[in-house]
Amino acid sequence: MPTSTTVFDQFTRRTADVTAQLTALGIPLTAPAPPPADLDPTDPWASSYPVPVDRSSLAWCTAVTMLADHHHTGIDRQVLAADALLRELGVRGLAQLHSDLHAGAPVDYRFTRCPYCSGIGEDPTQPTCGEVGCAPWLEFAGHDHPCPVCHGDDYQPQWVAEEQMTELEERLADAIEEREERASLRYRLRAWLYRRTVRS
Repeated sequence: MPTSTTVFDQFTRRTADVTAQLTALGIPLTAPAPPPADLDPTDPWASSYPVPVDRSSLAWCTAVTMLADHHHTGIDRQVLAADALLRELGVRGLAQLHSDLHAGAPVDYRFTRCPYCSGIGEDPTQPTCGEVGCAPWLEFAGHDHPCPVCHGDDYQPQWVAEEQMTELEERLADAIEEREERASLRYRLRAWLYRRTVRS
């Protein structure tokens, strides 16, 4: 009998896949923050930053997967880059990374699936209001926390594309109408100028 799965199972699989690869490669699941005096220069996975990084978090696993996929490398080559990204910018840095990987162009998450929440629009880690810092009046059952990367954009490329095509058609019709009005005005001005020159 097949087991029921939820949309959130994909996030568990993502972290499980990455942590299994890290374990197989002998890479620690936490980038510790040793005191500078105890820093071992021969340890390639050591960190000189004061903040430890959890390499088993969904954000870190997403970052290292995005980097490895983009550069066509194994995740072991992108570990330090993912560490730096999460230390510097946190989860919201995934949006910056996504934009950078698209040659710096802004990413429209209505057309492009969010790499962190996979298009559901909510924070996939299901944090509490206390963890996110919601206002006290929002702390009630069913209160959603939008994804920190796509900010809850509704991923519906077919619907949004149809809406944009309708808007473009309206703009085109307006532009054609305006052009015809200008052409008509030019014609009347030419005719008026012609009549004046013929009379004089």
